[in-house]
Amino acid sequence: MRSIWNGSISFGLVSIPIKMYSGSEDKKIDLDMLDRHDNARIRYKRVNEDTGKEVEWKDIVKGYKQGEKYVVLEKEDFENANMKKSKTIDIEEFIEEKEVADVLFKKPYFLEPQKEGGKSYNLLRNALKKTKKLGVATFVMRQKEHLSLVGVYKDALVLHVIRFSDEIRDPGELKLPKTKVEKKEVDMAVSLIEQYTTDFSFEKFKDIYNDQLMKIIDSKSAGKVSEAEKFESKPTPAKDLMAQLKASLDKKKGKAS
Repeated sequence: MRSIWNGSISFGLVSIPIKMYSGSEDKKIDLDMLDRHDNARIRYKRVNEDTGKEVEWKDIVKGYKQGEKYVVLEKEDFENANMKKSKTIDIEEFIEEKEVADVLFKKPYFLEPQKEGGKSYNLLRNALKKTKKLGVATFVMRQKEHLSLVGVYKDALVLHVIRFSDEIRDPGELKLPKTKVEKKEVDMAVSLIEQYTTDFSFEKFKDIYNDQLMKIIDSKSAGKVSEAEKFESKPTPAKDLMAQLKASLDKKKGKAS
């Protein structure tokens, strides 16, 4: 793995030099965009809108439009905006794990101690494990400030980038139904949930879509066209809820016996 951010993580007056690595990877099949007429690849070019000429990466800068002019920002400007946050993941407080809503989570990163940071790294990790708490921290990466939670995953410190409150849309804008649900229907649904409750295991869940897509690619490459399996999702009518819940419970019980 290659580190994507180097700096330190701090809590109180304790500072731990660390390297940050992406904790996840995209398993999507790599597809190119083609012209349907001749299968030639489609290329994107960075073009100067005044001259129409292509611009090399080394000549591209970022700018903020102020009135009719642009203020050009160099790499140092972004770092100087907050030098500390560009170099330090600063844990400002600790919270209970259960207090965090899942909708806040964006992406995990693994933290690894650098030279001379081993003992203080283990200290923070063991303390978080024992208290079952998460550290709330802020830092700057890729010219953006991030809010994050620091916890433990399989003996490694893991940093979860989470969303700021103003990045979450208001669900009050949704048109949610006010249809009344009977107590016996809720009780039946609770029974079904309890029947399907088990210990969570990552290993049980595999990404099968990529495998299925590769089969189609291989089939088309061999000149074969397989017919797609038909599927139609039909909503359960309100009058059939109890019957469908009971049938679901019976099906689950049948599998268990």
